[in-house]
Amino acid sequence: MRTASYNRRDERPDIPQYSEDRFLSRSYPAACFTSGQAPAPPSTQKPVTPEWAQPGSATHQQVAPPSDFHRPSTNFDTPIGIFEGQSDVGSAVIPGSASYDAATKQYTIHSAGYNVWYTRDEFRYLWKRFSGDVSLAAEIAFPDPNGYGDRKAVLVIRQSLDDDSKEAIVALHGAGMIQLAQRAEKNIRVKDMEFRIGGRGRPGGASPDSLVNVSAQRIGIEKHGDSFALFVSLEGEPMHQFGPPITLHLDGPFYVGIGFCSHMPDKSDTAVLSNVVLENSAGKIR
Repeated sequence: MRTASYNRRDERPDIPQYSEDRFLSRSYPAACFTSGQAPAPPSTQKPVTPEWAQPGSATHQQVAPPSDFHRPSTNFDTPIGIFEGQSDVGSAVIPGSASYDAATKQYTIHSAGYNVWYTRDEFRYLWKRFSGDVSLAAEIAFPDPNGYGDRKAVLVIRQSLDDDSKEAIVALHGAGMIQLAQRAEKNIRVKDMEFRIGGRGRPGGASPDSLVNVSAQRIGIEKHGDSFALFVSLEGEPMHQFGPPITLHLDGPFYVGIGFCSHMPDKSDTAVLSNVVLENSAGKIR
């Protein structure tokens, strides 16, 4: 099995392009809390997304949003499973949704969103407020095998629900990359450590010498004081720390939870996160 680390991402598959209108967005008030799920989009017209939000392809490179571009998050006081609330952080132009199956212990999250990266995020977030140390872990699956390679299921600890909040993130990408990332202050670019894992002599290769991608079965994030660490189980082995921790200070109470971003600004996709462990203590990831 082989592990490589990188300090930036490659955007891969081609997807349709969209016209540019930087200021067209969902019109929800800041810090809006409502009961129930997100309302329908304000019109039946196809959402318009700006040039910078379009995913990377053979002919286009996604870039950071303008420094003054922000959308208020859309927040719901609707508990789901072990979480006390939900948000469309950054209010993607397609509202998100989520459901919980207590029998299978599965959270199914539907979300659009240009990215969880740069200076602001767009993703569906299921959260609970905490102070102190935290252990959070989940198994992750993407039902659609043809989704965008950089879509990401995330475990996130955030200072606030603002789209540019300070945060620590662990993520599993659709193409298999895992990462530990942070936004150290509001409205600054995320930085991270990324891991792409592969092995030879494994099923799926054209020959025994082919390098085959290996996706983690389970990922976790541990907050111990100001230290945040990534935990991984690749093939069902006990969870273990993967790579060095990062340092970030968050004031309590802060938000802890799970989420998903399709990496497509106007198209929703789905992630399923199951057997979630959430403890108000370090050393409890399993």
